[in-house]
Amino acid sequence: MSTEPQNAHEGAQTDAARTAILEGRTSLGIELGSTRIKACLVDAADPTRVLAVGSHEWENEFVDRVWTYSLEDVWSGLQASYADLVADVRRRYDATPETFGAIGVSAMMHGYLAFDERGDLLVPFRTWRNTSTGAASAELSERFGVNIPLRWSIAHLHQAVLDAEAHGPDIRFVTTLAGYVHWKLTDRKVLGVGDASGMFPIDAVTHDYDAALVASYDELVGDRLPKPLVELLPQSLEAGAPAGVLTSAGAALLDPTGGLKPGALLCPPEGDAGTGMVATNSVAPRTGNVSAGTSIFAMVVLERALEHAHHELDLVTTPAGDPVAMVHCNNGASELAAWAGVFGQFAAASGTPISSDAVFEALFTAALEGEADAGGLLAYNHLAGEPIAGLSEGRPLVVRTPDSRLTLPNFVRAQLYGVFGTLALGMRVLDGEGVELDRMFAHGGMFRTAGVAQRFLAGALDAPVAVGETASEGGAWGIAVLASYLQAVAGTDDTDLGTYLNDRVFADAGFDTVDPDPADVAGFAAYLERYRAGLAAEAAAVDAL
Repeated sequence: MSTEPQNAHEGAQTDAARTAILEGRTSLGIELGSTRIKACLVDAADPTRVLAVGSHEWENEFVDRVWTYSLEDVWSGLQASYADLVADVRRRYDATPETFGAIGVSAMMHGYLAFDERGDLLVPFRTWRNTSTGAASAELSERFGVNIPLRWSIAHLHQAVLDAEAHGPDIRFVTTLAGYVHWKLTDRKVLGVGDASGMFPIDAVTHDYDAALVASYDELVGDRLPKPLVELLPQSLEAGAPAGVLTSAGAALLDPTGGLKPGALLCPPEGDAGTGMVATNSVAPRTGNVSAGTSIFAMVVLERALEHAHHELDLVTTPAGDPVAMVHCNNGASELAAWAGVFGQFAAASGTPISSDAVFEALFTAALEGEADAGGLLAYNHLAGEPIAGLSEGRPLVVRTPDSRLTLPNFVRAQLYGVFGTLALGMRVLDGEGVELDRMFAHGGMFRTAGVAQRFLAGALDAPVAVGETASEGGAWGIAVLASYLQAVAGTDDTDLGTYLNDRVFADAGFDTVDPDPADVAGFAAYLERYRAGLAAEAAAVDAL
């Protein structure tokens, strides 16, 4: 059969994409994740068409007992990721982008970036991974009547107040990583409401910081901060709101070669939780998503307010401002990846080196042959502290009893179950509140091996789990979609975000949905019962090691 029609069609698509790129009818999404900075370029008119991608690997540092990234690494990483995307565009289309219809920035939520009047960073960036804010979290949770987790920005700020840190009187602006990058690109101190909801509680009606709680906080701290809280926080914006334009200085920061011109619109910067919701079309009530990376978290869009406050749950919002219950775990797939690295080293030492992807596929496939309860094995993935599990620090462990069945399939299944263990503890709390789910969407690299992690997650949650074609693109694609949404509604269209996603992005999307296997449900429940009991061993390891 002749391939000419297909080749002609592909050629026409390439020409159309090249024209869109040269004319700036595109959307650029950039996300600063825990281990990778990704850039994703899409056709603004059809954001399901990914035109090019770029990436740069980076890693947090543990300096003076603080998990941090340097701002120098932020910008060198952004520049490397953007340069990688430009190189991909040149390879595919023989073109160089000079502008975009809109740009969006996303990053890890929470944490603490505090700046003085000159815009200088006062203390090293304290990421979401730090758990040194116990006193502040407890005091604010009790005062507000809502859970203020350790990693929230207000907890970090208040801990600095409680500790009378020297930089306190000089604070003029506090933001998240996405808010910081956006500020430097546009000179605007704003934040998408989803990311803002991880800084300070949001009012469900106004979609802005809860005014009563802001006043309560100002009363609590008095003159221990130089300005009222609302003057220290970025402005909260809903998805679709204009959030500034790329300045000349911002363009030079992103592309030091001078090829990028100023003037592109920017959508509100969002957190990785919000872009994960967008990337999985889970912004409507009774939907949710699980994002698995260095951390793992579940977002469940609520039909109604929860009856009680729970330390396991954050109350945050979608990028449109609708209420969400978030189960956030500091520890995700890093320990699993470390073990995969060990098996890769063994393969190389045996004289048969294989790629990292092949290692994961072999291990995941083996896990399918494991016993439903992982043969009595337990795997704790806690590299860092884990508030839901009551751990101030992490000590990864593999634990078994003498009668456990130590096999490769059981070992790998235990490691996969371990990724979902603490998450499942939090999700059980939602079950107790009567929250119902029609479907959970999953995204992240561990779901690329079809039918394994997805199946085990369905068993852990006892709910259907869907994975789509964008699973591995994740939040970089999600923020590119939000940038496209800004262009779609700018000045002329009042389409809400949920309708836009359903009608214009996911109308023809294919999702592979796996229903929970009753044997997996029962097996994981048995595993989780042992897992909960064994947390005492984890706590003892933290004390002893």
